[in-house]
Amino acid sequence: MVHITRRERFNAAHRLFRAEWNDEKNMQVFGKCSNPNWHGHNYELFVTVKGELNPETGFVINLKLLSEIIKEKVTSKLDHKNVNLEVEFMTGKLASSENLAVAIWNELEEDINKLGAKLYSVKLIETENNFVEYYGE
Repeated sequence: MVHITRRERFNAAHRLFRAEWNDEKNMQVFGKCSNPNWHGHNYELFVTVKGELNPETGFVINLKLLSEIIKEKVTSKLDHKNVNLEVEFMTGKLASSENLAVAIWNELEEDINKLGAKLYSVKLIETENNFVEYYGE
């Protein structure tokens, strides 16, 4: 079993807040990430797939095809967007990095499986100090 990772980047804005809470409670729970005027990040996304080597190509997956799937299903929908307002696959979800990583997994899994590999992990770096990893569990 071999694991291979593709990195992609995107920029997006979001706000952590619950509409049913007042601004004071949102600030208490989410701090400056609940700024009513939004804030943004330069995200790095690492998508790792696993599988057996194809004896004809030496690949687990064609990285060009993997990159195209990531761009079509994820980064084109997120890049320079407001996660709370413009990203359909995040509708009704709190725009935390954790929820975003799970949603990205859900966007990618089926198409990656069609290429004969298995999605192993989604790693989303939000800041130099904060990142989330999701393994589909």
